Amino acid sequence: MTQRVELATLMDRMAVDGLITDYAVAVDDGDWEAYRGLFTADGRADYRSAGGIEGGARAVSEWLAEHLRVFPVRQHLIVNRRVRFEILERDTGDTARVQADYVNPMGASAVPDFICGGRYAFGAVRTGDGWRLSEVVVREKWRRVS
Repeated sequence: MTQRVELATLMDRMAVDGLITDYAVAVDDGDWEAYRGLFTADGRADYRSAGGIEGGARAVSEWLAEHLRVFPVRQHLIVNRRVRFEILERDTGDTARVQADYVNPMGASAVPDFICGGRYAFGAVRTGDGWRLSEVVVREKWRRVS
């Protein structure tokens, strides 16, 4: 790899990492407009393993807004991010797959009374507006309710 290719790959990795961080912040802050803006027009999310729904970003954001209202305190911690770039129509780096673990404490007050954890599978696509999510799949592995 040349230094130019390595630099471009590093910049793409940072952009995709920022996209995942923006996703967590949008959910935690309940900023559903920002949440929807992170997805491609046909982007989908699947929260079924955590008791949620699967669908387009608008439908899922509406569901999240309704069901997370009981947890005004939320803090997604998305860690152990593995980013893999893939090829779309023979152009290197047009798509990315991200596997990342999460811990998500939530509560009605400063003390969380619901904590869950698992793994995300994110799909991202390079668009004219930058990197956007094409899919988000949540695989909840555990939960604790106090």
